[in-house]
Amino acid sequence: MAKLYFRYGAMNSGKSTALLQAAYNYEERGQRVLLAKPAIDSKGENSIVSRLGVARPVDFTIGPSADLAALFVAERARLVRESGQDLSCLLVDEAQFLDEQQVDDLLRIAIQQDVPVLAYGIRTDFQTVAFPGSRRLLEVAHSLEELKTICRCGRKAVFNARTINGEFVFDGNQVAIEDGAEVVYESLCGACYLDESGGTLNRGWRPRIDFSYTSGPDADFA
Repeated sequence: MAKLYFRYGAMNSGKSTALLQAAYNYEERGQRVLLAKPAIDSKGENSIVSRLGVARPVDFTIGPSADLAALFVAERARLVRESGQDLSCLLVDEAQFLDEQQVDDLLRIAIQQDVPVLAYGIRTDFQTVAFPGSRRLLEVAHSLEELKTICRCGRKAVFNARTINGEFVFDGNQVAIEDGAEVVYESLCGACYLDESGGTLNRGWRPRIDFSYTSGPDADFA
């Protein structure tokens, strides 16, 4: 039986690069893959783009509330028709933007269609709240793998902070669409995130106790 894999990490942890490398590895061995991403991810339009400059068009995009299982069946049939070869793997980028039903469809594809599914995405938003798709993947995926990156201080980054026009912000919609504004994300460790947020971990919650402390460079945040 094939499995559903969720490979997650903070921003700039190389998720898209890892996905494209996985696709290359399959095809180097003469196997066929399908690439997909949620339509809400407008970066690169209909392509998956890595920070290293490598890009590749997806085979299909997944609209909000779209029937992912039906999309997969249609694309798999097209692949077989055009290549005469069946599918070996489905790779999904930006999986955090899927809804829970679409993640359940990924699990069904792996189990009932016997096709491995590799889903890549970030775990939490700029307020440290899990995206619905990521939460469901953490609940049902057969395998979880964290892709690591580092904070500006050198520790492991675990959170994704948002800046608008160069200023850190900790309120707003989970998905940022700011007309005329420059929205940028920075991967931070827990200590740097709390320093920037003034102790806030999500909107409406603040610590009732001052947990300020002095930590040395060898403090373990892994």
